[in-house]
Amino acid sequence: MRVLVISDMEGVAGICRWEQVTGGKGQFEEGRKLYTEEINAAVRGARAAGATEIVVMDCHGAGEGWSFNSLVPELLDPGCEWVVQNEWTEYTTFLEEGCDAAMLVAMHAMAGAPDGVLSHTVSGTGWRNLWFNGQAVGETGINSALCGQWGCPVVMVSGDRATCAEATALLGSGLTAVEVKQGLGRYSARHIPPARARSMIAQAAEKVLGSPRRVEPYVPERPCEITVELALTDGTERWRDKEGVSWADSRTVVSTGSDWWTAWRRLYL
Repeated sequence: MRVLVISDMEGVAGICRWEQVTGGKGQFEEGRKLYTEEINAAVRGARAAGATEIVVMDCHGAGEGWSFNSLVPELLDPGCEWVVQNEWTEYTTFLEEGCDAAMLVAMHAMAGAPDGVLSHTVSGTGWRNLWFNGQAVGETGINSALCGQWGCPVVMVSGDRATCAEATALLGSGLTAVEVKQGLGRYSARHIPPARARSMIAQAAEKVLGSPRRVEPYVPERPCEITVELALTDGTERWRDKEGVSWADSRTVVSTGSDWWTAWRRLYL
């Protein structure tokens, strides 16, 4: 069984401040350790369920050299390998080769979620809303669509209560959602202690991977239209004259393609 673990940082138990997830800030090293240990919990659970190959893909943009490179290698469980990307969603080889299941660890809620801890979508300041064929999505939707492009289902998601609800609404009631904290606002939360949160993640991973699949791959309808509402008009030049990309207004970009991956590459990569 081949398993992909896609991880972010804002959904970790014990994290609720930007200083914990921003490279170079005083609390970042503590955040990195908490983050790595939740990834390890998912890896342990996958191995216990019989996974023969596990790849971890760090998808947290911490800034500078820490972007997509935030976990602590020395602490990482030796039963996996991990990928450092230059651009988010650029690594697809493991999925293309055939992957049985994916787990999203430490996800955060989409921009605007009132009880989502550190909630945002792609850019904390640049993007306000994102839609796939008219359906509002966050980063759980992006990662799930990436996996679904190659027929891989996301079977487990961990994060705060808002993230778990968002993921279940998108992927269905068969999803295993592991709630490690409850957001009380964007910068406050009631947390489960890290040791217990890790145990919950490991147990959930082992159970879901050892059971018959209850979640189908998430594949947005084809053809696909991706719409992004920007916070400002700044930086819009990057999309000018790009094939398949148009403007609904000065802050709303629309990318179209025969499938989600085509539309996403035109927009993001």
